[in-house]
Amino acid sequence: MPIRVLLVGAGAIGAFYGSRLATAPNTLVSALCRSNFRAVKDNGFHVSSPKYGNSTFRPEYAFSNPGEARKAQIKWDYLLVATKALPDLSDDSELLEGLVGPETSIVLVQNGLGVEEPYRKRFPKATVLSAVTIASAAQPSHGKIQHNRWTRISIGPYLPHLDKEGTEESSEDEQANAKNSRFVELLREGGIEDAELYSHAGLQFVRWHKIAINAAMNPSSVLSGGSENQAMALDPELSRHLLAVMEEVLDTAPRVLGKPLPDKLASPQKILESTKKNTSGSKPSMQLDWAEGKRMELEVILGNPIRIAREKGIEMPRLQSMYALLKMAQENRQKQSKL
Repeated sequence: MPIRVLLVGAGAIGAFYGSRLATAPNTLVSALCRSNFRAVKDNGFHVSSPKYGNSTFRPEYAFSNPGEARKAQIKWDYLLVATKALPDLSDDSELLEGLVGPETSIVLVQNGLGVEEPYRKRFPKATVLSAVTIASAAQPSHGKIQHNRWTRISIGPYLPHLDKEGTEESSEDEQANAKNSRFVELLREGGIEDAELYSHAGLQFVRWHKIAINAAMNPSSVLSGGSENQAMALDPELSRHLLAVMEEVLDTAPRVLGKPLPDKLASPQKILESTKKNTSGSKPSMQLDWAEGKRMELEVILGNPIRIAREKGIEMPRLQSMYALLKMAQENRQKQSKL
């Protein structure tokens, strides 16, 4: 039987990874689309990449809504969720109702902390795999995917009960690890050579590490009026702020997770130095959303880390200040738009 994957959220990141999975042996990939449904249904995805060249990825099935996907009655092996995590706006775990079978694994390729909990609560018997990616891709028009650079994706099973001291892995945990390993194999077979395999704890550290970068760059760009990453890193005062935010996050993570920070993760100083050399002129996604009048990923990038730390009696004053200011700014703009 072929391995069947459904993309839930066929934006740039989901479509890019879907196009690579579709080249793995005996793997069929379908897509649950939104605004790009007609273009994908008619022509598939046209993917351009400096690493993989130009290709057309035609999903096995293209669905315009979850109801259509449910009617197909397909036994999905993996549901790859690549929607933007906006828990203050919607609970996207609801999209998966009726699609999760006994053998289905949910793969969350989303930014932020705490994104796994809604899926674990709604589907307590399903395997949830947590993924962090730094791939750079865009969808300038419906069905047109431009992969620019990087393909790193780190994946680990979400097994929060193992955070309790003295807890040993069960047979269900071993099955989750096996499904995680198989998905990483599929990505590698599809040409994603730097797909990385992690344990539950290891992947959560990767999430905290990416939060250190996102929580520093994203809100600071919005609050400074749309500054680019390199410009912020080169500014004497802003660079001190960025460094302090990253240090706050990476000082908090080991206290929350109860384990030391892995040595392989780059230090805040190294991240800042690398950003200073980045001449791409890129702006963080939160700034792009703000400029387009869209909701920002405030909760998963700032709110959730603050709340998770508070449960352990830890305050994160720099994150809290930015969160409070941006949350109020977003609420004020939303009120003004209704006048």
